[in-house]
Order: sequence, then structure tokens, then C-alpha cells
Amino acid sequence: MSFLSIVVPVYRVQAYVSECLDSLLEQSFSDIEIIAVDDCSPDRSGELLDDYARRDSRVRVLHLPENRGLGPARNAGLAAATGRYVWFLDSDDWVAPDCLRKIAERLRATRPDVLVVDYARAYWNLKAVRNTSGHLLADAPEVFRASEYPDLLRLFPGVWTKIVRRDFLRATDIGFPAGYYEDLPFTYPLLCAASRIAVLDEVCVYYRQRRHGSILTSHGRDHLVLLDQYREVFGRLRRAGTPPELRTVVFDRMVDHLLLMLSRRGRLGAGTTARPVRRMFFREAADLCRIHRPAGWRQPPGINAVRYRLLEAGSWPLFCALRIVYQVLRVGRDTARRVARPLRRRVRRARSAARTAMLRGYYQLQRRLPIDGNLAVYSIYWGAGYGCHAAAIYERALTVAPHVRGVWIVTPEARENVPAGVAAATIGSAAYYRALARAKYVFNNVNFPDFMVKRPGSVHVQTHHGTPLKAMGIDLQRCPTLARGNNFANLLKRCDRWDYSLSYSPYCSQVWEHAYPARFTELEYGAPRNDALVAPDPGRIAEIRAGLGIGPDETVVLYAPTFREYRRSGTPLVDYERLRDAIGPNARLLVREHHFDRSPARDDLPAGILDVSHHPRVADLYLAADALVTDYSSGMFDYAVLDRPIVVYAPDWEVYRTIRGAYFDLMAQPPGVVARTADELLAAFRTGAYADAGATTARAAFRERFCGLDDGHAAERVVRHVMLGQPQAARDTSRGEHATAAAPA
Repeated sequence: MSFLSIVVPVYRVQAYVSECLDSLLEQSFSDIEIIAVDDCSPDRSGELLDDYARRDSRVRVLHLPENRGLGPARNAGLAAATGRYVWFLDSDDWVAPDCLRKIAERLRATRPDVLVVDYARAYWNLKAVRNTSGHLLADAPEVFRASEYPDLLRLFPGVWTKIVRRDFLRATDIGFPAGYYEDLPFTYPLLCAASRIAVLDEVCVYYRQRRHGSILTSHGRDHLVLLDQYREVFGRLRRAGTPPELRTVVFDRMVDHLLLMLSRRGRLGAGTTARPVRRMFFREAADLCRIHRPAGWRQPPGINAVRYRLLEAGSWPLFCALRIVYQVLRVGRDTARRVARPLRRRVRRARSAARTAMLRGYYQLQRRLPIDGNLAVYSIYWGAGYGCHAAAIYERALTVAPHVRGVWIVTPEARENVPAGVAAATIGSAAYYRALARAKYVFNNVNFPDFMVKRPGSVHVQTHHGTPLKAMGIDLQRCPTLARGNNFANLLKRCDRWDYSLSYSPYCSQVWEHAYPARFTELEYGAPRNDALVAPDPGRIAEIRAGLGIGPDETVVLYAPTFREYRRSGTPLVDYERLRDAIGPNARLLVREHHFDRSPARDDLPAGILDVSHHPRVADLYLAADALVTDYSSGMFDYAVLDRPIVVYAPDWEVYRTIRGAYFDLMAQPPGVVARTADELLAAFRTGAYADAGATTARAAFRERFCGLDDGHAAERVVRHVMLGQPQAARDTSRGEHATAAAPA
């Protein structure tokens, strides 16, 4: 039996559950059991839990046969718990370092029925704000009953701030009801029934404020269950014989909560369709207050006093009128503040607005015209040309969905790289604004400018531009050098336009959900640009090599490094001539610089070395090469599809990982031989180690993890799903239908 059982219900949290479990398992105090309850989660959360259980005996997994909701999942975990104390922790939150030791010491020192700890709200922008009512913990007695310190009931009722003695919990028989707001009927009766309560005035829980996917970000009828939960709260308090003074404090909290719900714009829905829901909530809330109002209860101060009188009186029209008056007063106050701003700022904004209006007027006009249901817009790398996943999708659509026309968005410089017969619109032209305004389908591997408005009925697909090793999206906030100058709030607004996020593997799905917390659907279909690398035609390979001037007997190695923000371009890490010589006789070295590092094409390189930095199709270079040398580029994930040797040249791995961040340790899980110095790189080719049995084994494990969905049909799956409304099943060819993603670090 463990000292502490930690019950973690799990549902749709594959992007966060690893962070939660790691924060528990890495604590100095280890006398714990973690009961992870897979509430029939439709993502890969359950498989992640099983992986943790295999690696650490302290983790036990319960797989529920059907989705039951948070409350019943907690009850199932409680029934399996064996610890002296039980802690219910949400799977998208995490705990502070060393907090378990402090909790255990406090429990042993005070022997409470309930220990209450503090928390901080953690936001996507890495800000953490401590509980504003934390002073109530600081002022609490050493050990007490709720009747001796009723202010404790004014704390946020989250169950994850309470560690409960299991025997006490079993004796009181207080369980969790189904539905949202299930904390309420558990927390208030629990605290009122406890004979011994203690507090730990320390932030132990980081309460993730999710942008999507929680009750706090939902709207409409889901919130009607709040009324049922408060009915259950007072029913439990009455049956337990709770003193009137405690019921009064709980009633205070309920009134504040109900008025908050009614005053928060949009919480109960917005628009005319939500009016019946708001009116129903108001009517039932009024009944609830009249039924449970304690004798002698005093109304709240300030504006809430007027709101409460109207609520208890059932005056819905007057309540709405008061809300409108309050909003008008607030708008007037805000307007006065804006008028008082310096004239210079207003003039600057007026000039900027005029310039923007001239540029965007045509776009706004086009937005008022109907969407063209047979138009798709494609773009990559801010208009850099034709290629990447979008090109594979475009080409497949020509045969699978020929009724859909495609237009490529390109810069003036990149227009010449668009193949003949492919329609293109230059950025800034009338055709560009018309295409963005009218297209039904939109594909991009980065993002369109902020001015672009997602129209209802349009479908935006984010294809991304490679399997991520380095930190992406809001995860870059943890890399101080790169975080400066980035507006992550605007990034997330752009992400909110996405309907679909293309995922090449279970690993990618997990990373994308963590790096881009927006409301999109994952299309876990594989990498469309890699379709051409699956079972390639030998004749096509010969044709590509001949086009590059490569003979059939030459050994070809492609060197394709990634971009480093901390290095000046034009200073290669590799001595090209020495590497060519190390490859062996009759060798050809192809050099492809990252597009951020590219200089004008070079034709003055020594014999046997060819600059292919400006070659329009990197997939052709992969097909031509017998081996790849790279560092931290996403190209290694693509090239692995070919099952040819890969050498990772990583002389600055620690620096790169520190500055740019990484989701896993490439040195521990490489796709082949790792060379940390120039001599090791040369030796890998001179000795043949780059293609020996050890390298082959490492590559097989790498392909299993990252390339299992690449079967040559990824682009077709995307086209059928997005353009034809035919959801597809993607089978992981390496491990059956389901694959396990690794946790982002």
C-alpha cells in the first residue's frame, strides 16, 4: 500500500498527459501510486498511459469500456486506490517540483481528513498567476473544522486542491456525480464533514487554462447542469446535517457563481438562438435561490445586490435591461479613455488605416461575393513557390477531384518556379486578393497574413512543413532567444482559422496539439510529399540522376543541413571536398542549403560536388541520393521512407537543443549513425559504418516511429476527406492500426 494514491482521469489529452505524469514521477517523494483512468479516450491517450505503466510500476491504468465523464472516472479510480491518502488530479494540469515531499510532510505532521493546497492558473503564454484567494490559506489555523474557519469555503472548489484521507472518504460516502461542475457536490460536503482540515500554503498545482476543450471555454446548454449540481450540493449538506452558518457561506458562493454565469457574455450562448437557454437558466436559478436562501441571509454588495434582487424576483426583462445599461456605461467609459489618447497616436493610426484600406478594399469587396465551391488555394513558405505537401495534394486532386481548380499564391520572384500549366496569383495582385476571398479550400504549410478572414463554409488545411524535432508554435516561448519578437497571441488567432491539421504520424498529432492549442481536427494520414518516396520507380530515379549529370555507377550522398539562428550563413560546417573524398571513388556530393541560408547558385565547386540548393523538388534529390547527411532537419524523417542510410552530423547538438528546443533526444533515438565531430563524420564513410548493421537497426526503429503511415496514398486521403467529404482510414503499416506517440519533452 502506498502513502498517496493519485487518481488521474484521462480523456482527449494526448498533448498534455505526459507533462502531468512526468511532473509526478520525477518528484523526490516516490511513495505513490498513480491510477490513470482512460475514460475511453478516442485519441492515443490510453496508449500513452500503457507505455508509462510498462516503464514505471507506480503507474496503474484502468481502461473504461465506455466514456462515462470526469466524475464517474474519478469514482472508478477511487475504487481502485490503496493509498492512505487520495489526490484527484486533472490530466492536463501538472504539479510543482518537490511538492509531493512537502505534501507528505504536512500530512504526517497534521494527520488531517483533508489537506488543502494552493494552485496557480497557467496560461498558454507561459504566464502563471497564483490563486487570488491564496491569503485565505495563509490565515488558516493549524488544524480546524470548517465551522471554525468558514472562510475556507470561499476558496475555488477545484477538487485537485484537496488531498483526502481515504478511510474518511469511504466513511462519508461522498462520490462524484456525472456531468460538468462535478467538483461542487464533492468539495463543499467534503469540507463541511471533515473533523480535521489542514492547509499547505504552497502552489502545488498548475491549473492549465486551455483555449479550447474545457467547460470554461464552452457555451450554451452544457452550463445548465450547474443548477443540478448546486441542487445536489444542498441536498448533500441537508442530509449530512451541516450547520446553517456553513450552508450560508455555500449559498453566498452559489449566488456569486450564478450571477457570474448570467453576466458573462456568451457563456450561456450568444444570439437569438441562445435566448431560451439564458431565460431557462435565469428562471431555474431564481427558484434555486428562493428554495435554499438561509434565514437572515444578507444580499451581496454593489451591483450584484441589484442583480440578485431581480434574480430572486424572477424579473428577466429588467435583469437584461440592467445588463444593457451596464454595458453602455462601460463602453462610454472606454470611449472616453480612447478619446483622451495623444493626438499623435491617433494620427498615426489614421494614416495606417488609410494605407491598409487602399490595399484591402478589393479584398473586402470580394468577400461579399459567394464562395467558389470549386476553387482551392495553395501556398508554401510565404509564397516561395510550388512544392511540399501542397504540391502532392494539388497533383492528386487533378485526378481524384478534377472539378476543383487550384491557384498557387507566390511571390513575384517565385512565379517563374511554378510549373507550366499551373495557375498562380502573385501576392499583392487583384488575383491574389480575389483567390483568398473566394476559395472554398485553402492549403498552406505556414499561415496566411493576419488580414485574411476565414469565411463560413471555407475549409482551411494546415499541412505543416515537416515532422518536428525542434520546438514549434507556442512551445517556442520556452526558448528565450527565439521568443523575443514573436507575437504568439496573433499566431494562435491565425491557428484558429484551421479546420484541419495534417499529421504524418501519431507523434506529430501529439506535438501539433501541444504547440498549436486551437480547435482543429487532426488528419492523421501520413505525409503527402512522401508519396513519391514509397516504392519509387527505378526508371524515374535514373531519369533524375541523368538530369543532374550523375552517372549510373556513382555513389551519391546528399548533404542537407537545417537553419541555425545562431550561425552566420555562408560558413558551412562541413568540408565538402574532404567529405566527397571520404565517400570513396566515383562519389558525388550534392549540397542543399536551407532556404533561409541560400545564396545565388554556385557552379564553381570542385569536381564531384554539386550545389542543388535551388533545385525545385527536394523529393527528386532524395530519390537520386544513396545516403543522406543532415543534422536536425525534418528531411531525415522524409528520407527515412526510402530506407536508405542516414548520417546525423551533430557537432552543436547541445547548443541547438538549448536555443531551439527539441521534442526528443535525437542522439538517443537517431535514424542511423551519429557523428559529433568532423573526423567522426568522415570515418563513418571511410569505414562503411554509415550503412552497417547497427545503422540499419537504428533506422528501422526510427521508421517504425515516424513513417508508419507513409504508404503512398496520403495525398489521396487528404483530397477525398477535404474535397469529397469522404473520411479515410489510415493504417499504420509498421504496427497495425494504432501507433503510440512519444511525449513532447
